[in-house]
Amino acid sequence: KLMAPIAPFYADQLFCDLIAATGREKVESVHLSEFPVCNEALIDKNLEERMQMAQDVSSMVLALRRKVNIKVRQPLQTIMVPVVDAHQQESLEAVKALILNEVNVKELKFVDNAAGILVKKIKPDFKKLGPRYGKIMKALAAAIQTMSQDEINAFEKAGTFTLTVEGQEAVIERADVEIISEDIPGWLVANEGRLTVALDITVTETLRKEGLARELVNRIQNLRKSSGYDITDKISVTVLSNDVMDEAIKDFNSYIANQVLALSVEITDVISDATELDFEDFKLSVRIEKA
Repeated sequence: KLMAPIAPFYADQLFCDLIAATGREKVESVHLSEFPVCNEALIDKNLEERMQMAQDVSSMVLALRRKVNIKVRQPLQTIMVPVVDAHQQESLEAVKALILNEVNVKELKFVDNAAGILVKKIKPDFKKLGPRYGKIMKALAAAIQTMSQDEINAFEKAGTFTLTVEGQEAVIERADVEIISEDIPGWLVANEGRLTVALDITVTETLRKEGLARELVNRIQNLRKSSGYDITDKISVTVLSNDVMDEAIKDFNSYIANQVLALSVEITDVISDATELDFEDFKLSVRIEKA
């Protein structure tokens, strides 16, 4: 319906095809049909909240990857989330597998905000607080910036915090301030509203090899496609020995073979009729054949 005004003929064909595929009563045209009515009983607010959290955490982690130029195909070990409350943790637990799969990280750990792992700083928003506390704004800003870690954690959980400044009570809300978590050695930290994520950016030797294996899978899949192989065709893979790739291929041989439908993935010292695959820092000669 929304597409119909700007693409009337395509929208009509698409609509009629979908109606026919679902076996519903035939409708003459999308332009002559009633606009669908929302069934509010089917709206699952908890599901929407969980999925929004999954999207937010995934976006934050992917942004941290880009910050240090670590590709998504390179696996990382841990995401750490300091939880504000039990409801937030339960919601994230429900979508944990989705997040880890999306961002290619092995595990997601929850820590109590009071654990002292992350150091948080709080900054007042003068545009929002100024109109309410203009006369004491300077003193209020100073008081906010000297809040302790325990006070910041309590503020995040409650959503409000009361300060007494120059004999006057000032109630600040979450939207009145910006709370920032500092990076810790080996980790990058991002904040968005009540969500904080810390990403372990240490690439161990095992993770590095797995990342290379994933890169090789990607190149072989592209080679299969350019060679005109059917998606179900079994292949054999031969790789010219390379100091960078040999250990990765040995350690992740089964993974590579399963991903590219190879009956074998072998390393050789001599190769002919090979294709040179371009990686970022090196080139690799590979030959694939139908098995």
